[in-house]
Amino acid sequence: MHPTQTPKTYRVKSFGCQMNVYDGDRMAELLAEQGIAPAPEGEDADLVVLNTCHIREKAAEKVYSDIGRLKREDGSSPLIAVAGCVAQAEGEEIMARAPSVKMVVGPQAYHRLPDMIREASEGRRVTDTDMPAETKFDALPRRRRSGPTAFLTVQEGCDKFCTYCVVPYTRGAEVSRPHADLIEEAKRLVEAGAREITLLGQNVNAWTGENARGQTIGLDGLIRELAQIADLARIRYTTSHPNDMTPGLIAAHGEIDKLMPFLHLPVQAGNDRVLKAMNRSHSAESYLKILEQVRAARPDIALSGDFIVGFPGETDAEFEDTLKLVDAVGYAQCFSFKYSPRPGTPAATMDEQVPLAVMDERLQRLQAALNRDQYAFNTATVGKTCTVLVERKGKLPGQWLGKSPWLQSVHFEADAQVGDLVEVEITSAGPNSLGAVVRMVAAA
Repeated sequence: MHPTQTPKTYRVKSFGCQMNVYDGDRMAELLAEQGIAPAPEGEDADLVVLNTCHIREKAAEKVYSDIGRLKREDGSSPLIAVAGCVAQAEGEEIMARAPSVKMVVGPQAYHRLPDMIREASEGRRVTDTDMPAETKFDALPRRRRSGPTAFLTVQEGCDKFCTYCVVPYTRGAEVSRPHADLIEEAKRLVEAGAREITLLGQNVNAWTGENARGQTIGLDGLIRELAQIADLARIRYTTSHPNDMTPGLIAAHGEIDKLMPFLHLPVQAGNDRVLKAMNRSHSAESYLKILEQVRAARPDIALSGDFIVGFPGETDAEFEDTLKLVDAVGYAQCFSFKYSPRPGTPAATMDEQVPLAVMDERLQRLQAALNRDQYAFNTATVGKTCTVLVERKGKLPGQWLGKSPWLQSVHFEADAQVGDLVEVEITSAGPNSLGAVVRMVAAA
């Protein structure tokens, strides 16, 4: 595309967390509203938005690799915008190192993309990493697109300042979106075809707002109101912090049928000294007590978490405490990572950085335990009857794929369509998915 031409097609590539997926979808809606069409599969796009994640290991270097791969055989490049958390943290460096990048836009400013594209199309290079939290949502298109599942960002930013984490610096302070805006957007998503909505936030259970009656409510109150939307069948939320698991939210898991029996509650480590060094503000014991309360409210709940191995100063004995916590919980699924320093975070300059070989060995042991428990959880569902939300076709003729209430992938054969709720009996279990036979189909 000639630098003075307005792009006709776009492609948004999102990396990392579900909030980036949500942001990528909103950018796509914003571009479509400007008359820019998604590029057909296999064809070059006039505009490429790299929606980056700073949590990825060596995130910045991977951005430069992605930028390099966009160069065409004739030496030209599309109009390139770098968005997301890497853009927020390293925007000036990106502009200095990558001349082919014409736009750098932070996660709170992407509603300005249309104006930035106009400037870039006139040959200027543009950066916007301001953080006017509410302005973004006010400026985004009201019309929503949706498949059977949808994300809805209800809260952004973080005030916890874990010593390994860049989120407070790239996403800003904790901000809750207004209650009325969320109810309205959820209804629009359901009207567009969503049967399941996952509420998103860096600390989603820190959400608070004022309802239509002027009462201050927390996430549990929001979930209770969303459950009143007739055609919304399922509600989930992620990611939570242990300190914000209120009694009301715990009780909601036992009282609201539409709230799925799944909780992602990161702990990061099982040793109290390490947790204190991470500034996690909870102990292993207090974390386990929360899980005990959640299980009392919803005995069949599937638990998920995050772990970091090799945090600076972590000893062999302290890592063994993490394995003990894993054994005590019995997670249905988990994410686990080797510690990697993030520029500007306190942990990056701590003494006693753990050698890579030690981290590798610890991660292998941790993942073996987590995989064992995930397979055990999956196996325990064999023989159960549950409802699966059909999300897409499988690889085999007549095969469909969907998610169980416990967020497991389930494959089955049926006369169904995307968006149907299918009652199945689980007949087989593997490490990462379940097989099932259909008992009944409820049309979308």
